[in-house]
Amino acid sequence: MGDKHTTERLAGDDRGIARAAALIAAGGLVALPTETVYGLAARADSETAVAAIYRAKGRPDFNPLIVHVPSLAAAERIGRFDVRARALAARFWPGPLTLVLPLQDESGIDRAVTAGLPTIALRCPAHPAMRAVLERTGLPLAAPSANRSGAVSPTSAEHVLATLDGRIDAVLDAGACPRGLESTVVALRASGWQLLREGPIAMRDLVALLGAPAPVSEARIESPGQLAQHYSPGKPVRLGAARPGPDEFMIGFGTVEGDCNLSRDSDLLEAAARLYACLHHAAESPKPRVAVAPIPDEEIGAAINDRLRRAAA
Repeated sequence: MGDKHTTERLAGDDRGIARAAALIAAGGLVALPTETVYGLAARADSETAVAAIYRAKGRPDFNPLIVHVPSLAAAERIGRFDVRARALAARFWPGPLTLVLPLQDESGIDRAVTAGLPTIALRCPAHPAMRAVLERTGLPLAAPSANRSGAVSPTSAEHVLATLDGRIDAVLDAGACPRGLESTVVALRASGWQLLREGPIAMRDLVALLGAPAPVSEARIESPGQLAQHYSPGKPVRLGAARPGPDEFMIGFGTVEGDCNLSRDSDLLEAAARLYACLHHAAESPKPRVAVAPIPDEEIGAAINDRLRRAAA
């Protein structure tokens, strides 16, 4: 395949799912909805398909990809699960949790997916359309967020097409993603566990199951979302703003009004679901700068603030 595609827009029905699965099985790139954000899916066992993901995204090749699977049984063929990993999967899968685990010797996963690391990032997603494509292909699918690398993550088919139209084969349009923030990423090690990326699953729920995390010792990038600058609207971003400057697009929260409000009711789940839509509006605005109202750093607010700090980096 060349770099220039006619990007099909598929309906999120049986016919669209069948077409998406056929394109992926043939080595194509299809943006698929998950409960978190839209992912750019390709077969994780194909060197050419995985290379096409990196090419379409313009993504640095030291950044590993998350592999999506339909079940724990499928995940266990790729990663090595211990008692902790199985407990996490039983509690949070299908759902917005990614596990970084030792890679199985005969996993069949292309090395570019893991960026050459001895670990693999695995997730069993909950979105019915993504699950249907996984079941139909019978393949593990590498699926980073379906956007140009470093840009704002996509929570709708329109967001996908804004940066990838003509660069991928298709987008399966099943509406807006309900969670709106990428998965929580947990690495399990012999010496303990670490939170690599904040997300919809709160730290306290992980601690309740696993005990306190180990101190972070790994400097290498082991999963998506660890790069310092990420999720950027392409403009300077000022955080904790009570009001906008004259040249700033204001993202409000609660009683702090703005050009786009994350949640007038100060609902952090609504704010998470709307975060990337507001950042997309900010990117499209003629105003050269962005200001963001303060967000409480509790529950999923910690994950929202993590994304905003990276957007502002």
